[in-house]
Amino acid sequence: MKYFGIVGGAFLGTLFLIFGCNNNEVDLETASSFDNIQSEILNKSCAVSGCHLSETDGTFPQHGLILTEGKAYENLVNAITKNPTAKEENLKRVIPFDADNSLLYQKLLFETSHKSNKNFGSIMPLGKEMLFTGQIEYIRRWIEAGAPKTGNVAEVSLLKDTTPVLKKFDALEAPADGQGYQVKLDPFEIYPYFEREIFVYKTLNNTESIFVNKFQLKMHPGSHHFILYGFRNKQSLPALNEIRDLRNKDLSFNYTTLQQIGNHVFYFGGSESNMTFNFPEGTAVELPANMIFDVNSHYFNKGAKAYNGEVYMNLYTVAKEKVKKTLKVLDLGNSTFVLPPKKTTVATRDFKFDKNVRIVTLFSHTHKLGEKFEILIKGGTRNGEIIYTSTNWEHPAKIDFANPIALKAGEGLTSRITYNNYTDQTIRFGFTSEDEMGIIFGYYYEE
Repeated sequence: MKYFGIVGGAFLGTLFLIFGCNNNEVDLETASSFDNIQSEILNKSCAVSGCHLSETDGTFPQHGLILTEGKAYENLVNAITKNPTAKEENLKRVIPFDADNSLLYQKLLFETSHKSNKNFGSIMPLGKEMLFTGQIEYIRRWIEAGAPKTGNVAEVSLLKDTTPVLKKFDALEAPADGQGYQVKLDPFEIYPYFEREIFVYKTLNNTESIFVNKFQLKMHPGSHHFILYGFRNKQSLPALNEIRDLRNKDLSFNYTTLQQIGNHVFYFGGSESNMTFNFPEGTAVELPANMIFDVNSHYFNKGAKAYNGEVYMNLYTVAKEKVKKTLKVLDLGNSTFVLPPKKTTVATRDFKFDKNVRIVTLFSHTHKLGEKFEILIKGGTRNGEIIYTSTNWEHPAKIDFANPIALKAGEGLTSRITYNNYTDQTIRFGFTSEDEMGIIFGYYYEE
């Protein structure tokens, strides 16, 4: 089983570092290293409302982590993480003497070279400047020294080092000729205190059908997601290569762009800043000649300073004769649910196929109210069998089936989603981070 973060709503990380305020003065020279981490990083960046302050925070069901004074140490050191990829790789939140296998440290890094390019979710803090090099190094040295609760084991001067951890965002090298195509978004401004989501209609410039068996994604930190959509109806297309914003600067919606979303078909995408995804051996997604995409990028800026978003995606191709099965995209959404305030609601919907199919990959998408996403078989001898479960809306499980799920014509899938609407508002399907979604994504082939 592999895991893959998909798009859609407000993705909040396992360590959601949002800078706040702390008026308590601490003598850094005499305090313990962990006390310095608590006062200078955790209190200011993590233990704030909406993040890791209390069990009433909306994100708590996802991360299960409180980082307030008196609780943070026990909740970090030798603690099991809820991050699925980290669990698969035997990481804990903090493993004494082993920073590389400590999720706390990995969540602060941009380059994901650890463990053969494994991805552990969004870089923190999401939508703010990353921690400085010195702060990250201070945490690393504390962990490597055994992550003690008492004692000063790291140089205090590191906490005063303001060297940026990411001095320059480097472009992703495009595939060599004949090996694939690159889709990119050149730098565009992310305004202060703004959630900017844009769409750009682009052509791939492939003169014949191609088969994609791998894609690679690299985004400037602060990104919520990046997706390549196709169009259901190609009769009315937006202007070529022009940025179309979902929100105006006054935070009102651009309703023309909003309506165009209904014409989308998902093809490729992800939420990790640095990631590579391989389709199952012998399979590939076919793209027709002259393929067109609506390129979608979503960024957060929770600070007072503007920064630039920038995205590169490489689509790697394979010769047709090497493809045993041509994959199609699953895009099955429930948009009819209503979530009353202060209640838990289970929403279900059935989807049937009109041909015999075999499903090779499943993943899911909800926003932050989605506590559990289950996919069941509908009809046939396996009717009601649960074949997919994910409890992490931000980084939903992605399952590749070694033995594809075989469904006959007339059979299908059921999405069963448990939503916990802890808000005071009635929530329905929608495209903002304050709305909800419930979509089955995946890949399949017809028999």
